Amino acid sequence: MTTVLVQIEAILNSRPLSVLSSEPSELLPLTPSHFLTLTPLKTLPARDISDENVNLLQRKHIIDHVIQSFWKRWKVEYLHTLQTRQKWLKTGKPIQKGTVVVLKSDNSAPLDWPLGVIDDVHPGKDGVVRVVDVRTASGVYRRPVVKLCPLPNQ
Repeated sequence: MTTVLVQIEAILNSRPLSVLSSEPSELLPLTPSHFLTLTPLKTLPARDISDENVNLLQRKHIIDHVIQSFWKRWKVEYLHTLQTRQKWLKTGKPIQKGTVVVLKSDNSAPLDWPLGVIDDVHPGKDGVVRVVDVRTASGVYRRPVVKLCPLPNQ
């Protein structure tokens, strides 16, 4: 149980609080872990064990299952609050150039999701922005808006 709590603590302490610079080569977000350990926290991506029967798992597998369940719940409950979208009946504030975002990825652990700054927006024929160019430390990527989490206070 201690392992699970330590990993959940690492998840919560790795949440970006602010951005130190808007330069892509210097994109290192300030997190609670910087205050605790003076370094960002890193973890290995968890393997998918959702198809396995929990009753047959060993202690390590049970811990992996609990951590993976926490990650899924965190993604659904917290990250979606960062991505609040208005129903199509009401127009909301569109995402803009210069907004600092986290790029969601299904292939890596949330601690490893890159931080980026929106370089360019690509509105459709109806004027709604659905695709943007995001500048990260490793390059510029074109991503749909639904795969981005704008950081709070932006």
